[in-house]
Amino acid sequence: MKFARTVVKYRIPILIISLLLLIPSFIGISKTRVNYDMLDYLPSKSETVIGQNALKDDFGKGAFSFIVIKNMDVKEVAELRDKIQNVDHVATALWYTSIFDVNVPMEILPDEVYDAFNSDDATLMAIFFDSATSEDVTMDAIREIRKICNKECFVSGMSALVTDLKDLCEKEEPLYVAIAVICALLSMFLLLDGFLVPIVFLASIGIAIAYNLGSNVFLGEISYITKAISAVLQLAVTMDYSIFLWHCYNEKRGEYADNKEAMAYAIKDTITSVIGSSITTIAGFIALCFMSFTLGKDLGIVMAKGVIFGVIACVTVLPAMILVLDKPLQATKHRALIPDCTGLSKKVVKAMPVFLIIFAILILPSLYGYKKTQNEVYYDLGGCLPKDMECVIANSELRDEFDIASTHMLLVDTDTPSKDIRTMIKEIEDVDGVKYVLGLESVLGSKVPEEILPDSIKELLESDRYKLYLINSSHIVASDAVNEELDKINAILKKYDKNGKLIGEAPCTKDMIETTGHDFAVVNIISIVAVFIIIALVEKSVSLPFILIAVIELAIFINLGLPHYMGKTLPFIAPICISTIQLGATVDYAILMTTRYKMERLNNETKKDAVTTALRTSIPSILVSGCGLFAATVGVAFYSNIDIISSMCMLMARGALVSVLLVMFILPSLLLLCDKVICKTTAKMTHISW
Repeated sequence: MKFARTVVKYRIPILIISLLLLIPSFIGISKTRVNYDMLDYLPSKSETVIGQNALKDDFGKGAFSFIVIKNMDVKEVAELRDKIQNVDHVATALWYTSIFDVNVPMEILPDEVYDAFNSDDATLMAIFFDSATSEDVTMDAIREIRKICNKECFVSGMSALVTDLKDLCEKEEPLYVAIAVICALLSMFLLLDGFLVPIVFLASIGIAIAYNLGSNVFLGEISYITKAISAVLQLAVTMDYSIFLWHCYNEKRGEYADNKEAMAYAIKDTITSVIGSSITTIAGFIALCFMSFTLGKDLGIVMAKGVIFGVIACVTVLPAMILVLDKPLQATKHRALIPDCTGLSKKVVKAMPVFLIIFAILILPSLYGYKKTQNEVYYDLGGCLPKDMECVIANSELRDEFDIASTHMLLVDTDTPSKDIRTMIKEIEDVDGVKYVLGLESVLGSKVPEEILPDSIKELLESDRYKLYLINSSHIVASDAVNEELDKINAILKKYDKNGKLIGEAPCTKDMIETTGHDFAVVNIISIVAVFIIIALVEKSVSLPFILIAVIELAIFINLGLPHYMGKTLPFIAPICISTIQLGATVDYAILMTTRYKMERLNNETKKDAVTTALRTSIPSILVSGCGLFAATVGVAFYSNIDIISSMCMLMARGALVSVLLVMFILPSLLLLCDKVICKTTAKMTHISW
């Protein structure tokens, strides 16, 4: 109570300080780097990551791209190559003139090398950068290369994809928050009892969001997914806290003549309820931190932090705002549009057998769809972008003109005998999907003496420790075919060099597939166990955690099962994150109703009356909360052109509605069915008759 009275007393200084703190917050936001490369979140011990680091350390090379050049003669391509070579952070622009003068006929090259870089009306240029795939300087270089090239040139590769993704995100992200705010405002205008109240809520939540995003500067960088959805998600999951304080304050105003005294008691009650409610949400986000694919840690830390900032703002900044604006807030109040729920509650309780049957019927098809959706996710990072993006078009041109869908690199120990390397290359070229292997031996062939090669080419393909080989494949990244191909190539490589490294986008993506498959199970188990323990402690019950988690898990199964039945393929990260987020964010609905049910049973109400009262009193809060989460995310889901963002927001929006429906209609029936067990296994309820 002392804290509450302090907040009330110093409301003006609190508002001033909270506004001043926005200055370092916005500075922090501007200083926080955003990472657009999903492959950066692979475990550091992954062999592909070690190989990528070796490529950078030994060859001074990081990113790699192909440029498809159409309808240009040899001299024009040579001039273009020279211009690209001079772009900052381009280590090597590899084309025919990297080896020979433009006047020397190309036919001098070995047939496989000539065919690899030429088709009917197109030629291929390989670009090596001295910086990593998603470094800012690499993206700047990609943009500069595109400026130099004409419309008949197409820059492919991960760096081009990351560049396009960054540009699209920077264009769309400011509108995500605007859309979420507008949709949330409309929802609250309809469901709350005041016209000014939603604006005050959003101002308070907006301050908390700014603090959270500003504090990310201490993390060094965050992923683009975290940046894109953290503000929207924080708005959605912390809105409940503001609603609870407002309702509590209005109740206390009826008990206390002084609005400041009423607010002090409202803060006191809100702290207890909001902390209890936020713990499950925080637990869900913390569970993401246990992913070995460290994007989960990135999102988990930022969102857990966001919930904490939301709680703090709810019991400090929001009360100060409400007290300062009390008169206009009271003057603009109107009747809430949510009708009396007494009739609905009685009908739901009366129809208990029907809802239990529905519950039983839903389990198998939703679980089946849920399992199928997990297996039908896509990992191709280009799949999250619109088809008209430059990198997507470039990759299509590369496939159409040269039948190249992915490029791998081999790092082979320089001490490996040349005879073994030639045998190894022959075996790799026999693997299904491999077009050819290019290395020093390929460039030399039988017509080109080693002495004629420029030092830049020798340095490109050989270091003190490794020889570098490019493998072009007709199999698409993240496909079963390319993963099978990679397994065979790796087996051949290890036969000749046990310390050799197979790297590139496809090998990294394969590692990501294996890593995240394991992560899904780990995160689910951790989040369920954490929430189970929290519910058991909050409700002081052994049975209630099983019942509440069963309801929300069914909601998750339905939400994540629907994409399978709708023929929708999700990006791989969506099911992992959403299952945890939906559990943590919506189990509060079930806890709210169950807590009221317990209270009524302890007051000697019959089980039927207790459930009816709990449902009647909980429906308004559950509807407001669920609709708020839905409204804050559904607009972004429809607007975003980035499938990862769109899919995650749509899953959150739909998950909120499904959880609301199941808590309103299935949970009351389960409480009635299990009343005897609940009473026997819950503290202070063992004496209740049933």
